[in-house]
Amino acid sequence: DQWTQSFDTLLSNKCNEENIEFWMACEDFRNHTLHEDLASKANSIYKEFIRSEAPKEINLDFHTKNAIMQSLHEPTATCFLAAQRKVYSLMENNSYPRFIYSNLYKELCDAARA
Repeated sequence: DQWTQSFDTLLSNKCNEENIEFWMACEDFRNHTLHEDLASKANSIYKEFIRSEAPKEINLDFHTKNAIMQSLHEPTATCFLAAQRKVYSLMENNSYPRFIYSNLYKELCDAARA
């Protein structure tokens, strides 16, 4: 929707788009992945966002990364949940307040009122 796209645009401008992309990938993984596809999709998310030097590496502590790496042998639909919660908290406490005070948000509110 337009609000999500605007928040994503702000994150892209601030070099934080990997956080919302990771969060959305985890939502899709948890809610739409068939059991037989879990391993393949879990490895894709790991390679794109979690591993060291990943193209869109997110900022996670060693213990969270290690727990995910261990779960890749037999992934479950919730194997990224702890990491997803940490990223959500980061966005909620850092990125979202910046979004609320941005010109982009003000323009979106003005357009919604019109």
